[in-house]
Amino acid sequence: MVRGAPPLGPAVLDVLTISTGLLLLVGLWTPMAGTMLAILALGHAFLHRVDPWTCVLMGILGVALALLGPGVWSVDARLFGWKNIRIPD
Repeated sequence: MVRGAPPLGPAVLDVLTISTGLLLLVGLWTPMAGTMLAILALGHAFLHRVDPWTCVLMGILGVALALLGPGVWSVDARLFGWKNIRIPD
């Protein structure tokens, strides 16, 4: 029995998702990584026809992380600092 090579598209999508997850875990480039996670989750939702709702949930979490920004212990917070918004009385 001769097997063909696995499809390249899903493998590349998985590698990009893992690298995006590592960026989010470290806290580096959080807004860009969150946006990338949302885009990749949308791609996964179209490829996985069996259960797309977990991919939709990951996309929503990616959008939330992109909008919230880095956490206190992230590399982004150490490099760029936190922004203070002062509302005048």
